[in-house]
Amino acid sequence: MLDPSYLTYPKRRRGMDHELYEWSSIFERAPLEWPSRAKVAIAVVVSLEWFPIIPSDRPFRAPGHMQTAYPDYRHYTAREYGTRVGLYRLLDALAAADATASFATNGAIADRYPEVIEHLLAKGHEIVAHSSDMNGTIATGIAEEEEKQLIESSLASLERVAGHRPRGWMSIARSQSWDTPRLLVEAGIAYCCDWVNDDLPYSMKTAAGPLINVPVNHELSDRQVIGTQQQSAESYAVQIKDAFHWLVGEAEESGPRFLPIHVTPYIMGLPYRIGAFEELLRWLADQGDCAFHTCGEVASAAR
Repeated sequence: MLDPSYLTYPKRRRGMDHELYEWSSIFERAPLEWPSRAKVAIAVVVSLEWFPIIPSDRPFRAPGHMQTAYPDYRHYTAREYGTRVGLYRLLDALAAADATASFATNGAIADRYPEVIEHLLAKGHEIVAHSSDMNGTIATGIAEEEEKQLIESSLASLERVAGHRPRGWMSIARSQSWDTPRLLVEAGIAYCCDWVNDDLPYSMKTAAGPLINVPVNHELSDRQVIGTQQQSAESYAVQIKDAFHWLVGEAEESGPRFLPIHVTPYIMGLPYRIGAFEELLRWLADQGDCAFHTCGEVASAAR
């Protein structure tokens, strides 16, 4: 016979096994209102990454990192294509749709290509901190001081070029440690884009103060749909349109919704894919029920 204490679990309750936020159904919350008052807020999120040619596997290897014997020039230069060519095609597509985007940017981009940061800001886009480089992964197991320094160095590199400190953060592979939410708040971060469990932003509480989560859904990224599932850019566009139609329907019943479009310059910026992406942005711009917003604007609505 089991001892009764075997079935006693101190955190058995409604929701998840942490104190960051309470569980709630999206259909039971008071509706949010976007700055545009649109039914669906669309955030285009661009991953602007720099991959060291030799990957670090501590605490894990970042998705998309080098794969073959080093020096792995084939994968290295394929990713560099994003900052040399693909990025500028994405910027042209955004401009054609009059869309402002959020660029999840490694600190190494600011260190190596400061003119890229200056160009993005001149076009009115938002910079979201995205670690130091693609070796800067986070997970429980690295020392708290090491993680704190990683966050600080990332922010300092971007601030040095941008002239202001980013207010948003996206971890590599959306991975956090137990300490990350608190450390982000202590570093001055107002929102993160790591938790993908909703179609609306929500507030989390940490020992250092509140942190907004903007759920940039990985399932709606080109890395997942095109890179992992090996589907076409045209199929990606159809799936985003399907998601938009569904969210508009929900918005009419339960209040505004959020649709992230997460793309990567070395994936979507290729010449045989960019046309489908440009057509998608133009189509969304023509819809009356949505508006383009930055992740920062989406976070502000939850605050």
